[in-house]
Amino acid sequence: MPDLGRTISEWGWLLGRLGYTQSQDWPDGRSWLLGDTYLTFERSPAMTSPEHDRLRPGLNHLAFHAGSRLDVDTLAEEGPANGWALLFPDRHPHAGGPDHYAAYLANTDGFEVELVANDE
Repeated sequence: MPDLGRTISEWGWLLGRLGYTQSQDWPDGRSWLLGDTYLTFERSPAMTSPEHDRLRPGLNHLAFHAGSRLDVDTLAEEGPANGWALLFPDRHPHAGGPDHYAAYLANTDGFEVELVANDE
């Protein structure tokens, strides 16, 4: 992650809203936990680029079950105030297809999440 403080703020808001809790914290990273799943974000000194590009090889996006359609809509509405921009606004909430209800958000560093409604 290029900026750990920003990562903790943006991802911490989203993961907290999805039910994750902070698990570990150290000078160069933080982990969040939900059940058997954990996510770790780290500021590595071995970065080859200060920017993430979801179109390069590697991570494109992470998808999460985000609750009801109302929950997805609320996250999409609150996202901009927390560092997340709505992607594909002209096709929201069906950017993944007519039978798929989700919000696609990207944070300041260009990481994308897909927040999927559980009640499709």
